[in-house]
Formats: sequence, C-alpha cells, structure tokens
Amino acid sequence: MAVMPMKRMTLIAMRRDRKQLLQFLQRQGTTEIDTDVPDDGIYKKIDVSSQKQIFLKNIKQAEDALEILAKIAPEKKSLLSSFEGREVISLEDFEKNLDRRNDIMAVISKINALYKENLELIAQVPKDEMDREALVPWEGFDLPLDFSGTEKTKAFIGTLPGDVSAEDIYLTLGMLFKESDKVDVEIISRSQQYTAVMFVTGNDNAEELKDVLHRMNFTKAPANAVTDSDGTSLTPAKAIERIDAETARKTARRKQIISEITDLADSRHDIELIRDYFQMRKDKYDVIGSINQSSHVVIITGYVAAEDVPKLEAALNERFELACDFSDPPEDADVPVKLKNNAFAAPVEGVIASYSLPGKGEVDPSMAVSLFYYFFFGLMLSDAAYGIIIALACGLILKKFKNMEPGTRKTFQMFFFCGVATTIVGFIFGSFFGDVVSSVAQTFGHMPKAAADKLLPPIWFNPLSDPIKMLTFCFAVGLIHLFTGLGILMYQDIKNGHVLDAIYDGLFWYMFVGGCVLLLLCLPMITGMLGLSFTLGSTVKTVSIWITLIGFVGVVLFSGRESRNWGKRLAKGLYGAYGITGYLSDVLSYSRLLALGLATSVISSVFNTMAGMVGGALPIAIGVVLYAVIFIIGHILNMAINALGAYVHTNRLQYVEFFGKFYNGGGRPFEAFDQKTKYIRIKEDI
Repeated sequence: MAVMPMKRMTLIAMRRDRKQLLQFLQRQGTTEIDTDVPDDGIYKKIDVSSQKQIFLKNIKQAEDALEILAKIAPEKKSLLSSFEGREVISLEDFEKNLDRRNDIMAVISKINALYKENLELIAQVPKDEMDREALVPWEGFDLPLDFSGTEKTKAFIGTLPGDVSAEDIYLTLGMLFKESDKVDVEIISRSQQYTAVMFVTGNDNAEELKDVLHRMNFTKAPANAVTDSDGTSLTPAKAIERIDAETARKTARRKQIISEITDLADSRHDIELIRDYFQMRKDKYDVIGSINQSSHVVIITGYVAAEDVPKLEAALNERFELACDFSDPPEDADVPVKLKNNAFAAPVEGVIASYSLPGKGEVDPSMAVSLFYYFFFGLMLSDAAYGIIIALACGLILKKFKNMEPGTRKTFQMFFFCGVATTIVGFIFGSFFGDVVSSVAQTFGHMPKAAADKLLPPIWFNPLSDPIKMLTFCFAVGLIHLFTGLGILMYQDIKNGHVLDAIYDGLFWYMFVGGCVLLLLCLPMITGMLGLSFTLGSTVKTVSIWITLIGFVGVVLFSGRESRNWGKRLAKGLYGAYGITGYLSDVLSYSRLLALGLATSVISSVFNTMAGMVGGALPIAIGVVLYAVIFIIGHILNMAINALGAYVHTNRLQYVEFFGKFYNGGGRPFEAFDQKTKYIRIKEDI
C-alpha cells in the first residue's frame, strides 16, 4: 500500500514548441499541470478564448452529427458494449486520420444540414394538413376562395355556424336585410359544425350586406394561398391537388434525406475521432491560456509521480529543446495524491477515494481495506453459489473486455474478489443456494431430512443452527478490524516521527480496550452468553486488570495533553476514557455481519421450501418445472437484494468504524493532464 511520492516539475521551453510539448504531455497523462499560476509581470498569460470557441463549436457539431446517426442509423451493439472502453489507436494512425479532418468536417456539416432540412420539412406537415383540411369543405367550389366578385357585383365567401339550409338563410336575410331579394345564396357544402356558402349582391348593397352577415356570425373563407405558376389563384380542388403533390414531394425528400444520412453512417468512427481531436485541442488550449509565457519562452509547472520522472525526463530531452527540473515539493505545498497498489488491493482504491484520499502524513489504507472488504462482503452474502456467479460473471467480463476503462475495471475486479470471498465463506458455512441440495434430495429423492442435510455439510458450522457462535465470531472479527485501525494509527505516528503520540493514542487504547476484553473473558457469565467453551483463569484476570488500569491511566493523562492546565487536561482525559463506550457500539455494529448473512441464508431456504412444497405436490415433470421457476426467480431476487446490502454495509464498516480510528483523509486527487476523450485513446510509447 503506497501513496506515490511526487516530484515538483518545472519546464522552461521555447514558445514555438509549446503546442507539441503540451500534446506530448497530454498523450502521456503522467503530469498534473498548474493552471492557477499568477502573472509575474514578465511572463504573462495569453487570451485563447477565440480559439476555444472554435473548438467548442466543432465539438458541438460533431456531437450533433453523432446524435443524428444514433437516431437514424443506430449502431448495433451488445448489452455489454458499454464495458468496451475507448478504442486504443497508435499516434501514427491518429495523425493519418487527421489528414482527412477537412473531409470529415464536411461530412459532419452535411449530416447536420440534411437533418436540419428534415426537421424543417417535418415542421411544415401540420401547416399543410391544416391548409388541406380548411379547403376540403370547398372542394366542389369552382372559383378561387379569394374571388371577390365582378365589376358590378360583390361576393362574400365563407361559413355560417351549424347546419343551415338555403331557405333558413333567405328567411334570416329577409328579417335583417330589406334588399334580401337582391342577394344570391349558393351553398357549397354542409356539416353539423358549419355551412359553406357564397353570397353575391350588387355593389350598391355590398356594405349593408356585409354588416348583416357579421350579425349572422359569418366567417370569411380562408385565403387561398395556393397559386398556379403564373400567380393565378387556384380553385379549392386544384389547391388540394397542389398541396397533396407538395406533401408527396416532401415525404419523398424526407425519405431521401434519411437514406443519405444512413449512407453516411460509415463515417461514424471518423466523426468520433474528430470529436475527440477537438476535445483534446480544447483541453490543450485551456492549459495554454493558464500558463505563463513570454514572446519566446513558456514556463510549465506541475507535479509528476517520482517513478515516472526518469522516462518522462529522457523523452522530453530527446524531443524538445528545453530545461527541465524535477525536485521534492516544499513542506507546505499542496501536493496531489496518487495511489499505487498491487492487483489485490488496487480495486478498492475507488472505495477509499469515495470517502477521501489520504491526507498529508497518512498512509494508503488500501491493503488493509481490501482484506477486510472482501471478507466482510463474503460474510454478509455468505452463499457459495452466489459467490461463484458473481466471480464468474466479473471474471468473464474482465477477460472479454481488455480495453475497459481503468475505473470500471477496478470495480469489476473488486466484485470478482468479493465473489471469491463469498464462495469460500459459503462453503465454510455450508450454504449453496441456501439448502438447495437438501431441498432437492428431499423433494425429488424422498430422502429423510437428516440424511439430505449431510450431502453438503458446512466445513465449519451452519450459522442458522448456531447463531450465537456466529455472533461471537463477528464480534471477534470486529475487534480485529478496530485494532488493525489502531495499529495503522501507531504506524503513521511512528513513520512521521511522533513516537510518543503512537504510545498515547495507540498503545494505551490497546491496553485499555484489550484489557477490558480479556477481563470479560474471565467471567463465566460472559463466556456462557457468547457460547464459548472456555473461561480464562484468575492469573489472566489479574494481568488483564493491571493492563486495563495502565491503559485507563494513560488515556486519562494524555488524551487532553494539548491543554497546559491540568484541570482541563484531566477533564479531557476522563472524557476521552469515556470513549471506550464508542468501542462497545463499534463492536456491536459488526453484528450486521450476522444479520445480513442470516438474511441471505433464511430467504434462500424459504424460497427452496416454497419450491419444494409446490414441486413435491405435483407429478414430477410439472413439479420439476415449477420448482425451477420458483427457484430461479427467488434466488435472483435474493442475490440482488442481499448483494446490494452487503455492498452498502461493507462500505459503512470501513467508513465509520475502521476509518474512524486512524483516518482523516482530505488529500487532493492527482488530476493528470491527459486525454479526456470519449471514444479514442492514443497510445504512444516512450
């Protein structure tokens, strides 16, 4: 377990090389570059906002094109394709593809333009439908709807509300218009909602008729916007024909657009590459705009892991004209934290980072966390079959997708080890899909329960048969976990040169808590409650009393040692000694190992019993099928629910009980200047 030592990097290079230098550092991904360096009056920052806007625009266009292709020509991928990670390509292949970036951008523009045209055509559909619907009542009318009359007459074309006859219209006109006999009424069409009609009268009566029609709730017909090639308005029938023809043309064009976009789907990979290219350029210009530079020189500062320095320094000197310096950071520097562990401990680094990375002077707890993490998960899930399923699933995914992203890979590795631990614990406690072996033997083999239970006996004991023994074991494991945390605290203090602190905050608590535990084991009542077959003797009792007293006195005298006033110091010391109740509650927290482990076994047994009751009461052919259905559904639910519970409570035991003994965290994660891409990752060996 290790927090990687960091070196402070300072590069002084020619300004003409800055882009190539930053591109190289970005591809390596081993450097954290300072981006908040203040101007010093000589070396200043430059404004790169205009270039960044261009890159952001190109990124947006590429993402829009990819989104369009995903809608119109979706890529066929498996359910597990999300684990594939980014495509790894060589620098040479990447640069070859970049030679075609103008052609790729032209494809992107074409896709976006075609889709925009398609959207515009779609937007016109409702209007065309409304225009056509408005013309349908007038389809039998042989004049354009904007016809207003002749030289001596005035025509009013429109609708009246409801279904009315010509007689009704003349009757109403007779009551409202004294010259009604000089009005000609032509009904075009009728429906329950309205009646389409044309009124014609002489010019002398036009104004008065207009007022009368207004009182009759007359609505003017829609303007006929469909015209012939010479600009002449068309009749409704001709207008409908023209709209239908235009609709058919637009539909055909939309199909053509979809076909053209689909034909461009082969460019998806190129578009992904160009999108990531502009993303890298945007990130590079973020750095260019945040570092100090003059007209000829650029200064780059940051941090590099000490183990990466030799190769990086050699590669930089080989490729560029520059001066580079890698030195130990100052004591008060805000040094980023980067962890390095072996294949067993590395998977839990994400668990630690979710809480907080180690602070200054703290050790990396990954190895200790991994040992207990996998074991606790196994104790809580505690079924060998579930463990085999989890381990096999994770192992196959890890083997199949070798290019998986590092964070995702670590997660699957963590659950692989959790599955292995669950398998081991399951066989130790005799659980394989609960008691499925016994259940099947009793249901279909008609074996006696006593004989069936011996088909897969536990290596140690069955927690369902002896829960007190399991509870005692959980308490013992909890004490080991807590004492390991105290041991790490002592190690940190000794490593940092605080030997007395290790004694005050570690050794005395070991004596205080450990002495109390030994003292309890000397009491027959306690050992009887815990189901232990032994009770420690009087000699151990005497020794444990003295150990407890020495630990208690040490805690009281030195818990408040930061106070110079002895009254306050003793008060703080007594309050600190009261903290032993916290150890009691912490130890009791480990009873969740028993609770979740029993929950998994009990629920498994319940589903097996249900399946056995149904399967055993029916003919064997039907019984086997129903047994299998209940078995599969029940165990899928049980595994999912209890695996989630095991994950949550395992994290809790680490974060609250374990970390509470030694770990403060607060470390700043190492943020490498690397390829924050979405689709590709450039591989360049140095």
